[in-house]
Amino acid sequence: MTDRAIKLSIRSLFLWVVMTIAAISLVSTSGLSIYTQINAYRYELDNRANLLSKMTANAVASPLRNSSQALVEESLQFLDAADKVLNVHIYKTLPDGSNTLSAVERFASYNKGGQLLIPGKQKQLVNLDQTPLLTEDNDYLESSREIFDQETNEVLGWVYLRMSADGFSQHVIKTVLVNLGIMLFLLVFSFLLALRFQRRATAPIEKLSFFLQRTSRQRDYSARAEPSNIKEIDVLSDDVNIMLSRIQEYMHKQRQAEEQHRKLNASLEEMVSQRTNALKDANQALIQTLEKLHEFQRQIVQNEKMASLGDMVAGVAHEVNTPIGLGVTASTMMLDRLAVIERDFENKTLKASAMKRFMDESHENLNIIYRNLNRAAELISSFKQVAVDQSSESSRTFCFAQLVNEILLSLQPRLKKLQHNINVDCDPTLCVETKAGPINQIIINLIMNSVIHGFENIEKGQIDICAELITTNKLKIVYRDNGIGIPSDIRKRIFDPFVTTKRGQGGSGLGMHLVYNLVTQALNGSISITSEVGSGVEFVIVFPVSSAKTS
Repeated sequence: MTDRAIKLSIRSLFLWVVMTIAAISLVSTSGLSIYTQINAYRYELDNRANLLSKMTANAVASPLRNSSQALVEESLQFLDAADKVLNVHIYKTLPDGSNTLSAVERFASYNKGGQLLIPGKQKQLVNLDQTPLLTEDNDYLESSREIFDQETNEVLGWVYLRMSADGFSQHVIKTVLVNLGIMLFLLVFSFLLALRFQRRATAPIEKLSFFLQRTSRQRDYSARAEPSNIKEIDVLSDDVNIMLSRIQEYMHKQRQAEEQHRKLNASLEEMVSQRTNALKDANQALIQTLEKLHEFQRQIVQNEKMASLGDMVAGVAHEVNTPIGLGVTASTMMLDRLAVIERDFENKTLKASAMKRFMDESHENLNIIYRNLNRAAELISSFKQVAVDQSSESSRTFCFAQLVNEILLSLQPRLKKLQHNINVDCDPTLCVETKAGPINQIIINLIMNSVIHGFENIEKGQIDICAELITTNKLKIVYRDNGIGIPSDIRKRIFDPFVTTKRGQGGSGLGMHLVYNLVTQALNGSISITSEVGSGVEFVIVFPVSSAKTS
């Protein structure tokens, strides 16, 4: 499609259009002329045949009424003057009076000199009546007419006339040849005239096309197209000149803009270089500041852990002091009672009742000493394990419920003065292998967060700690309380460092940040929070474990 459009030129298109229009017009006109002339000649021939058959019918009517064959044939001799008439047959109606074609017979004939008698045409008389017909070879024209008695208006018979039509074929051929000759002459004349007008119409276009090609190759937009004597081409040349002037103006502005752009690029490169150096210095200072900030943050987090451990040490020391003091008091009392028994024994004044009282008191004091020393041992063991877990980053296998109980036991000095209830929902036989230290610190921070923030102005709160295996190597811890909840503005950044509602009241804002870091970094897990004001808070912690089993 594209190749054909490229090869088709205005010159050939103009020539083809003109010649097509001329050919269609000439063929239509010639065809109409040939058809009209042939019809006119045929009409004239038909009229002549009808006239001769009518004259013949009138001439033989009277002799045919008298049934005189000689008079009929004599009446037909006037046809010698008609050079086209070849044969004439006179058919007479039979005496039975029937007017059907089967009731007629040939009565007389006329044949031009040298023409043979033709067979009967009775069956064609009606078809030829007033409608002359050409034979298939267009050589003869046949016609028929009824013969009437003028007095009685009866049908006496029929006239059959056959005349030559060779002039008709010659006339048709002559007419066709003359029209074809005229048509060919006019086509040649139209072609020559189209060529002349084609050159006059396409020469300005070719000139303008050559001008545009030269302008595009040389990029000489100052050139202008010459005017043309054709109005449309002249308008096109003016439009091309306007376009060239605008292009020239645009190119001038573009060169100015490029010059300004080069100058701007030079100054911009220098400015970018200065800004890049300044940005490098600022980035270096920012990196150093960020490293210091991370160092300070790690130090603060470590201080937070040590502060938590210090609070625990103070609480455990205070808690251990009471059972040890009771044990010391009971042992001193035992020493006093033992000295009295020794003195009475040496003086031989020892009585059975005194010995029995000494044994009862000894039994009671030893029970007191055992219970308090066992209590102190449990506190010290729990504190030792919690302290080891907090300072250790290695994995170990432990019972999760026992770990939570040890944490609660170490927090007992802080929690015994409060009425909050802590409920642990966990399979007591669940043992996992993972890092106990981060879990220890996470649960301590969550519990202390609930005590300090969640249960503010609440005398008796409820804390639920649930733990379960969701897969064979993934543990889920759910921590919830029924405290005052967390506002939405705080909840969105609860895990950010230094976010606290107790600013200036001892809150550092690092507790939940430490929890988030321990869950995501130390345990490689995830933590999510759900809370509404007045509806408490729920933390869901999920992290992988090396192994898990129940025993």
